[in-house]
Amino acid sequence: MDYLKSIQKKIFSSAEEALKLVRAWKKEGEKIVFTNGCFDLIHPGHIELLAASASKGSKLIVGLNSDTSVRLLKGEGRPLLDQESRAVVLGALSFVDATIIFEEETPYNLIKDVMPDVLIKGSDYRIEEIAGHDVVLDNGGEVLTIDLVPGYSTSSLINKIKLLPNE
Repeated sequence: MDYLKSIQKKIFSSAEEALKLVRAWKKEGEKIVFTNGCFDLIHPGHIELLAASASKGSKLIVGLNSDTSVRLLKGEGRPLLDQESRAVVLGALSFVDATIIFEEETPYNLIKDVMPDVLIKGSDYRIEEIAGHDVVLDNGGEVLTIDLVPGYSTSSLINKIKLLPNE
C-alpha cells in the first residue's frame, strides 16, 4: 500500500474539491462529523479532541485554517508549520477521513457547504460561539463541545521551546 498517496487523497485545498466525496458519504448514510482548527503543533490535546470527535460519527472532516487564516488569528510568526505540512500530519491520522483547508478567519462557509451531522469544538467555546452552530442546528444536526486536555496548548508549547537554552 502506498501510505503517502492514501494520506494525500484525504487532503483538499478547497471545499469544492471535497464536496463530491462528502455528498457520496451522505448518500451512503455516513454520519458526518466536523471540527476545525489551526493544528500548528499536534499534541496530545489535539489527538484526544480529534479521536473523541471521530467517535461521534462515521466520517470525520477537519477544517484546517490556511496559513493566511492562522496569521489573522494568531499573529505574525504563526503558523510554525505551513498548511501543507499540517494537512499531511492530520491526514496521517487513521480517524481523520478528510482535511479541508479554508482561507477565511472562521469555517462558517465551509460548514454551510459540508453541512455536517455533528459539529464539534473544544470546551473552551460555548455552543453559540462556535462558527456554523446556527446552520447545523437549523438543519437538524448537533453541536457539541469536548473537554480539553489540561496542560496542552500550542501557545504553551511554543513558550516552553523559547525557554530552552540555545545549543
